Amino acid sequence: MSPKLPVITPRQLLRALRKAGFEVDYQQGSHISLVHPERPELTVTVPYHNKDLKKGTLKSILHQADMSTDVLNSFL
Repeated sequence: MSPKLPVITPRQLLRALRKAGFEVDYQQGSHISLVHPERPELTVTVPYHNKDLKKGTLKSILHQADMSTDVLNSFL
C-alpha cells in the first residue's frame, strides 16, 4: 500500500523538487515552472500560494514530475 500524501506548502514542495534535481525555469504570476536538466520532458508547474496544497493538485504535480509519494517523502 502506498503512503498517504503529505500535507505540505508550496514552499516545502519547491524545496523537495530542487533536491530531486529540478531547476526553476520561469515564474509567471503566482505559478513557478520547473524543469529537470537531465530529463527536459519533465516540466512541473507549482502554484505558489500561502496555503497548503490540495491533495489533487499535489497528486497532479507528482505525476508531472514522474515522482512517487515515497520519493517525495524522502526529499522532505
